[in-house]
Amino acid sequence: MTKRILIFAFFLLGTICTMQSQDFSKHALGVRIGDNDGFGVEASYQLGLSSTNRLELDLGWRSEDAFTAIKLAGIYQWVFNLDKGFNWYVGPGGGVGFVDFDDDILGRDSSDSYFFIAGDIGIEYNFDIPLLISLDVRPEIGFGDFNDDLDLDIALGVRYQF
Repeated sequence: MTKRILIFAFFLLGTICTMQSQDFSKHALGVRIGDNDGFGVEASYQLGLSSTNRLELDLGWRSEDAFTAIKLAGIYQWVFNLDKGFNWYVGPGGGVGFVDFDDDILGRDSSDSYFFIAGDIGIEYNFDIPLLISLDVRPEIGFGDFNDDLDLDIALGVRYQF
């Protein structure tokens, strides 16, 4: 069993090391649309750190019947080229959220804050024009009264590169 795990680890490392580096723009700005429990929109900014690494910052707004929430997420991503313009990416991250609840039974407003850790895995296509489209899944583990479990945030991203 240990031998199989070791062989798999060397195979995975060798595959990652031999992948081509991806040249993407230094900056990308756009939207990330989706959510784990309803429609949500995030303003999204990506900063290229090297030819294979970038930082993504997302500021999201969620509105439900009983609350309104704002969430800030930061994700570090490794980007791997699959084919011309077609990439996949993965990375860790986290963030904070602030929630404002509607009036409770006694007519009082209340609010809460929480933080979360997250991962991100997705695919993207880099068009010949400065347009980047992506689809990703972001598992998030929340810590706080409002969000204290595992959520899967699935989203479509559209960004302008400059």
